[in-house]
Amino acid sequence: MAKRARKRVVFISSFLPRKCGIATFTTDLIANVSKAAKGEFEPLVVAMRSGDDLKYADPVKFEIRQNVKSDYICAADYINFSHVDIVSVQHEFGLFGGKGGAYLSLLLDRLKAPIITTLHTVLDEPEEPYRKSMIDLCEASYNVITMNERGVTMLGDVYGVSGKKVRLIAHGIPDLPFVDSNYYKHKFGMEGRKTILTFGLLSENKGIEIMLKAMPSIIEAEPSVVYLVLGMTHPNVLKHDGESYRFSLQRLVKRLGLEDHVIFYNRFVDDQELHNFLCAADIYVTPYLSRKQLTSGTLSFAVGAGKAVVSTPYWAAEELLADGRGKLVGSGDSKEIADAIVKLIENDKLFYSLRRRAYDYGRSRTWPKIGQVYWKLFSAKQLPVRIAAKSPLSAAETISSIAAPEPSLEHLKRLTDDTGLFQHAKFTIPNRDFGYCTDDNARALIAMAEYYAQHPEPEAVRLFELYLSFVMHSQSKDGSIRNFMNFDRTWWENEPANDAFGRVLWALGTAMAKSPSPAYMSIIKDRFDISVRLVEKQHPRGMAYSILGMSDYLKQFPGASDIKRQLEVAAGGLVRQYEENSLPDWQWFEDTLTYDNAVLCHALFVAGATLENERYLTVAGNSCDFLLEDCFNGEHFSFVGCNGWYERGQSRASFDQQPIEAAGTVMMLRAAYDATEDNRFLRLQRKAFDWFLGTNDLGLALYDFKTKGCNDALMRGGVNINQGAESTVSFLQSLLAIMETYAIIHKVRDGENKSPDQIDLLGQIAQKPIPIKGMPPVKGGNQKIDLEELA
Repeated sequence: MAKRARKRVVFISSFLPRKCGIATFTTDLIANVSKAAKGEFEPLVVAMRSGDDLKYADPVKFEIRQNVKSDYICAADYINFSHVDIVSVQHEFGLFGGKGGAYLSLLLDRLKAPIITTLHTVLDEPEEPYRKSMIDLCEASYNVITMNERGVTMLGDVYGVSGKKVRLIAHGIPDLPFVDSNYYKHKFGMEGRKTILTFGLLSENKGIEIMLKAMPSIIEAEPSVVYLVLGMTHPNVLKHDGESYRFSLQRLVKRLGLEDHVIFYNRFVDDQELHNFLCAADIYVTPYLSRKQLTSGTLSFAVGAGKAVVSTPYWAAEELLADGRGKLVGSGDSKEIADAIVKLIENDKLFYSLRRRAYDYGRSRTWPKIGQVYWKLFSAKQLPVRIAAKSPLSAAETISSIAAPEPSLEHLKRLTDDTGLFQHAKFTIPNRDFGYCTDDNARALIAMAEYYAQHPEPEAVRLFELYLSFVMHSQSKDGSIRNFMNFDRTWWENEPANDAFGRVLWALGTAMAKSPSPAYMSIIKDRFDISVRLVEKQHPRGMAYSILGMSDYLKQFPGASDIKRQLEVAAGGLVRQYEENSLPDWQWFEDTLTYDNAVLCHALFVAGATLENERYLTVAGNSCDFLLEDCFNGEHFSFVGCNGWYERGQSRASFDQQPIEAAGTVMMLRAAYDATEDNRFLRLQRKAFDWFLGTNDLGLALYDFKTKGCNDALMRGGVNINQGAESTVSFLQSLLAIMETYAIIHKVRDGENKSPDQIDLLGQIAQKPIPIKGMPPVKGGNQKIDLEELA
């Protein structure tokens, strides 16, 4: 008789050794399904990572970095080629990248195997990204599992999920004996003491301080009592706030004189140690502050172990402790907690009644039984075959995840030391001979603010602070800015004219508008205010950079009259420059097209939109059309070369083309769209970005996919292989701008923009050519253009 094939199930989840509740849940689930399947089950794990360097062992077969979109797509390919029978998703919003965990859909929409999703959180009043993400997840799933009756109701009422799709399966709990706690207390040196336990990863919403404030009254009634707080601080809390919450609890213990009655165990315990703690506890407490918690593994474990439980009435507790299985008390009410615990200590009949009812209830949801329920679901014979991945990809998906590389900080970090960002490199090796400049560090500060807004990673914050420190150090007491610094950290004397002042204002403005934390705001604003009064003393490009910074400043402080006046002065100066130099055949601000030309138009688009000034917008539009007519040939961009520039009436230099020209054009075109809602600018923006990837005069990519840096120039004979700061940051800024545009397209595609005045963006992009003043339409007249041409 032929041996029956094993059922291959891939689990998409966090996984041990990552320290989180879902990682533990998935480990327990796999172990108990394996027992139920009796050799007919083969688990594979796709582990979700979050900036960790953990080493995974079997059954982990693939790892996904939370905020890297391409990893989700590669994971889908890996799963599809692994011949799996079932995909089990362990879903918690915080595990997955994108707003509301939306990146998960990039994976699920491409899978061929049926998907069964276990929901660890269901929100009753979700913000739109979370609502949409949940709906997409449920639509992709054959079955959706919730662990709470309330979850079943919410899935139907809030998300419109059919009841036929939903399964109610309880959170598994350890199969522990009903024991006398005194037998286990010697393991922890607590013989003869009444023991209260709370365990789980610590964070402020746990309400431990409420329990601590209840302790004096409990001690008065029972002097032997000891309260154990078991568990390390949640890794996400550690990442952002360190141990501030734990330290605040320890200070409270000292202030209340509880040192002999409270013990903190600051570690992540394994199952056996946790079982010992549970068995040693007399009373289990969850004083959580928020009602909106649908599942609780810790409370489930306590109920299953037959503990007398006192809890605030969050959703999971209301169900688990119903019918006399525990005592519910008011959230945030220390007195009520104290009264309930004292009553349990003094009333043995009540104490054992709660214990027995909790233990009996838990027998139906021990892990071996939950493993059997899941195995029955996984081994069902009638599971459908899914139709594979979305095909073709939408324009939004293509822009964001396939045709553009994922943003990487790898080469930027290579060019950065503890002082700041080096100016130049020999290939990828920082060239210390030229030291640093404020221009580049200001650009990098802008890029890190933009990067963190899309990818909130600790490394981006570290670089943000480093570049901000350099920029702040460049500022003199009078508000002027020094630009060039030697490797030995000495500033140049008599440095040449530059636009560092304007770039610093731009960087500080962006750092305020997109700050990783409000804590930076006061520091950055003070620095901005010192320098902004010197705006008039600049060349045109410096004025333009300053305009961008002041406009960002006004996003935070729209009533800042002095900044508005300075913005008007700078924008008016650019308009006068244009009017003094432009001719019918030369709609430009100067007699020569030189360096970072697009920023002049960019600044006036932004100023016009910020101040609602039609004059600024008209000049921006005219000069933008002139620049596009010069550098876009209908197929690709060809920027003015720095080897001769382009003087009016003279021949135009074709080389060496600089990455900053492409970056400036990408950002200008987005600003042009924002100011005008003219959709041609978005298609042109993508084409400007493609200059980096080889859609240029030589057909050569300047972005280096191996080093994650960008070559310094497109030269007549090829690319300049040096990968310095300006080129690398220019590429990163361009890529982030494209990703931001993708978000706009995605939003409109999904119908989230409700404005009646909003143009049907994708339809317009698909149907209209790109008209450039003085040029024939692209791709021939009114020919329809497929959405995929955006990519």
